[in-house]
Amino acid sequence: MLLSTEQKNAVLLAMSRLLQDRKAAILTANRLDVQAAAEHPDRALFDRLHVDSAKIDGMSFALESVAAQPDPVGLILDQRTLSNGLRVVNRSVPFGTILIIYESRPDVTIEATSIAFKAGSRILLKGGREAQRTNQVLFETWQAALASQGLSGDWVSLLILDRQQTEEFLARPTERVDLIVPRGGAGLIALVKKHATCPVLVSGRGNNFLFVERNADWEMTRSLIRNGKLQKVSACNSLDKVLFDEALPCLAEKVVELCRELRTEGVSIWVDASLAKRLTGIPDSSMEPVWMPLDTSDRWDEEFLDYKLLMALVDDSSAAIRKINCHSGGHSATIVTDDHDVARSFMEAVDCAAVYHNASTRFTDGGQLGLGAELAISTEKLHHRGPIGLEQLVSNKYYVYGNGQVRR
Repeated sequence: MLLSTEQKNAVLLAMSRLLQDRKAAILTANRLDVQAAAEHPDRALFDRLHVDSAKIDGMSFALESVAAQPDPVGLILDQRTLSNGLRVVNRSVPFGTILIIYESRPDVTIEATSIAFKAGSRILLKGGREAQRTNQVLFETWQAALASQGLSGDWVSLLILDRQQTEEFLARPTERVDLIVPRGGAGLIALVKKHATCPVLVSGRGNNFLFVERNADWEMTRSLIRNGKLQKVSACNSLDKVLFDEALPCLAEKVVELCRELRTEGVSIWVDASLAKRLTGIPDSSMEPVWMPLDTSDRWDEEFLDYKLLMALVDDSSAAIRKINCHSGGHSATIVTDDHDVARSFMEAVDCAAVYHNASTRFTDGGQLGLGAELAISTEKLHHRGPIGLEQLVSNKYYVYGNGQVRR
């Protein structure tokens, strides 16, 4: 069953209003979830779990933004009439049923669902148990929004499954599932890919890099690093690694100054051996070291999602590109430089979903890049890479019209 654009928009706008009407109930449920998770050591999980009034307002705004966007279903992607008289029309169509498995972020229950619903798909939600109370209230709100427009509640379903039941559902789903989108850490993604029997769109691991080229403006560099690391440490687009060109003027003094700034913000900083050698002997006024020597090579592949940063020295932009392509999660990378030719070469060669010149990695987000809400940020190359908005959340179908043609 295809819903009309008017029906879908009416549900989304009703949902936006209902979120405001039920704000107190949502906050109460979330407070209980946060209290239950208070002892959890994962700072990123706690940050993602928390919902406040401003975040609910953001959910409402996202719903209204999605309602305002053009409907991606039923668009003619291509059409032609062949020499045998067949008329061939390629149209956009919904995926069908999308299963979204996610950890700790109740806003996914709203924003990702709104995108999938506007794209004409039925949605199965499997949230983490740490957000179960909040997700339940949000799910009931979806049900009320659908009912207000006379639509079946089957368009949005909430699955309450433990780990073993989730694995069994992935391997032997009790109903047809056309696409699975895991939103979470490496462990969740690995679990889904191991057991799933239908296509999986990986919303990827971050481990994002910033390269400070020798022609970089230092004040801009400081600003971009601080924003990338501190603005929201739990986000998949936050900054994890900083590479310095060994020819950067006054490199040691600048890096020590930066380390001191970040250390006062609670950031733990590791530096590799080559950078540590350059920093040794630079005076530091603090009572404790502002950086630590790199303790294990495994940190190069680690997505921190915490107040942690790894800094290293590289010979030039080519070495930076090799390092990033070897270790990054394929999510986001940026170069800071006034040399536009070097920036162009860097952006072409780095194998990430989003590459930046003189801008923070924190912009890798559907809303920030003008897509409205997003389902996820894909680090896969099929069928789409980067933030997945409405236009990317459809499949296609060929409609072929004839008058008795047979193939000879």
